[in-house]
Amino acid sequence: MILACNNISKSFDSKQILSACSFHIEEHEKLAIVGANGTGKSTLLKIITGELLPDTGDVIQGKNTTLGYLAQHNDISSENTIYDEMLNVKQNILEMEQAIRTLEINMKHAEGAELENMLTKYSKLSHDFELKNGYAYQSEVVGVLKGLGFQKEEFDKKISSLSGGEKTRVFLGKILLSKPDIILLDEPTNHLDMDSIAWLENFLLNYNGAVIIVAHDRYFLNKIVTKVVELEDTKASVYNGNYTDYANKKAMLRDAALKQYCNQQREIKHQQEVIDKLRSFNREKSIKRAESREKALNKINVIDKPKFFDYEMNLKLTPQITSGNDVLSVKNLSKSYGDRTLFKDINFELKRGEHVSIIGGNGTGKTTILKIINDLLEADSGDITTGTKVTIGYYDQEHHVLDMDNTIFEEIADAYPEMTSTEIRNVLAAFLFTNDDVFKLISSLSGGERGRVSLAKLMLSEANFLILDEPTNHLDMVSKEVLEKAIKNYSGTVLYVSHDRYFINQTADRILELTGETLINYIGNYDYYLEKKDELNAIYIDSTVDNKVSDNIDTESKTDWKAQKEEQAKQRKLQNEIKRIEERINALETSNEELNTALADPEIATDVGKLMELQKQIDTNNEELDMLYEKWENTVS
Repeated sequence: MILACNNISKSFDSKQILSACSFHIEEHEKLAIVGANGTGKSTLLKIITGELLPDTGDVIQGKNTTLGYLAQHNDISSENTIYDEMLNVKQNILEMEQAIRTLEINMKHAEGAELENMLTKYSKLSHDFELKNGYAYQSEVVGVLKGLGFQKEEFDKKISSLSGGEKTRVFLGKILLSKPDIILLDEPTNHLDMDSIAWLENFLLNYNGAVIIVAHDRYFLNKIVTKVVELEDTKASVYNGNYTDYANKKAMLRDAALKQYCNQQREIKHQQEVIDKLRSFNREKSIKRAESREKALNKINVIDKPKFFDYEMNLKLTPQITSGNDVLSVKNLSKSYGDRTLFKDINFELKRGEHVSIIGGNGTGKTTILKIINDLLEADSGDITTGTKVTIGYYDQEHHVLDMDNTIFEEIADAYPEMTSTEIRNVLAAFLFTNDDVFKLISSLSGGERGRVSLAKLMLSEANFLILDEPTNHLDMVSKEVLEKAIKNYSGTVLYVSHDRYFINQTADRILELTGETLINYIGNYDYYLEKKDELNAIYIDSTVDNKVSDNIDTESKTDWKAQKEEQAKQRKLQNEIKRIEERINALETSNEELNTALADPEIATDVGKLMELQKQIDTNNEELDMLYEKWENTVS
């Protein structure tokens, strides 16, 4: 055990956040803390790091345990460049390297006992330097920066000029490079694109220390964690396994609790009906029997209604008007901003009932496509045709059309006056607004809550073609699950942009990847996309995969394909060169180890000529190593 939380409790302004929460984490274990917004996840991380003190309870750490903590908001005040800021983490290695170089210079002019002492110190320093991966620290820094989405030309940017999200990425990089015993990450994927998230997943999977993560990215958690701590109603519950294991176990417990509650309610109702019937007979014996049953009924330990009861329903939202089979046709669509081309000559079609996700890196033009389809932007060229009886409903995170003076209930009632109060409550319950929550003012809601109201309105609209831009942003996990159910059960057509891979995996039956200024079509969910990505990228676009993507490979595409093949051959040659360099580096480092061992031999220590010969060979090796390290770094960069 490397860390344990024992009976942690915390309240703010008389509101209890955590109550007697206990769990532990072993060395090398990967743990997630999950729960709805406001349940105390970030508070618990701050208590673990010592930033907050618990009202009661203890945090017990292993002796000399080091922590690295990424909060949701991290500010770095520095005039350093990005690269130099990251190098600060390797200060001890830089000092060791300088000490080794100084010794190498001084040994050339030393003799006798002084030289022997220097050689001993040199041997120990070199060994420690190697153990700390000193020979590869520069490539390690470059690898982390590139993994987190920084391009090489950005390495010289000043920290002071960075955005908040970029500073958070630098802060995260410094934590990863420092290699603490326990890494604590609060929403680490918020400022990363899909490629960077995938890189971080692999980094954490192979990380030798323990990791504690708070995140809403369920795909990310699924890949990494082996234990889940859920915070609910101020309590902590521990589940072994990844997020899916937790979700399945939680669903089983919910089903069991719901079944137990419903069975008891049914029995209570039955007994009350029997009691009422016996009383209606109005006879002495029947009244006594009724009283006896009533006493037994009063002794029952009534189970509280599960909090999730109100939204545990199969919400099925069907468009009022059914569209034709052909919903959308996009032909030869192009868009540029100045000299920068986002996409050119893209083609795709949507059929009724399809749920399609557009994915791609940041800035590739995904949202632009949605806006062009919705007539919010003009394309440079191309045609967009909607089918018969197609009505579009558009969800844009930045433009919620909500009346701030309305309550949630009024917002739905005003938009859909034909709905009864019960129908409105049922729909709002499905989007997690229950009991008195429905009378909250729109102006008092969080961004995530407003998003849920907007989505509820959209799902109820006459639209039969929903276009959604990042619909899961600001939603907690339970809200995402509700939205997933609503989308999966929606019989209309859906086109959306999302970075939430778990959401995509659950709701998409087709994926369009925007890459290299064009679209690649995948007929399946996100797992299928990962399986086929390399294969389809290798041939750029294969129009035979599905006739729904009618982009014929023209001469320009074939030229692109040939260029890709040439690039692949170039990459193979590069990898072979890297392998050759690394093999030579390993040989030289092995030679240095043997030479240093020989230097420490008492018999050789008295032979100055032999010592100088050995040292000369070490110097020759180091000169070649310096050249190889520089060549290796330039090759992999």
